[in-house]
Amino acid sequence: MRQRTRKLVGTVVILVFVCVYALVAMALAQGRITEAPKLVQTFAYIALGLAWVLPLLPLIKWMERRDEV
Repeated sequence: MRQRTRKLVGTVVILVFVCVYALVAMALAQGRITEAPKLVQTFAYIALGLAWVLPLLPLIKWMERRDEV
């Protein structure tokens, strides 16, 4: 697969994943996190805000791979 095609496919997958992840994160944030102390809430929101990056790192590396000749 050419790099240009990988970037297109990867971009679509990233957009879908982020939309679904945002809904899941909002549901988690409206759950028990609202009852937690403020410091715990702060760390939970930071973790939820950054956790989407980890599953997407392999996809991003795959998208950036050079074309094989």
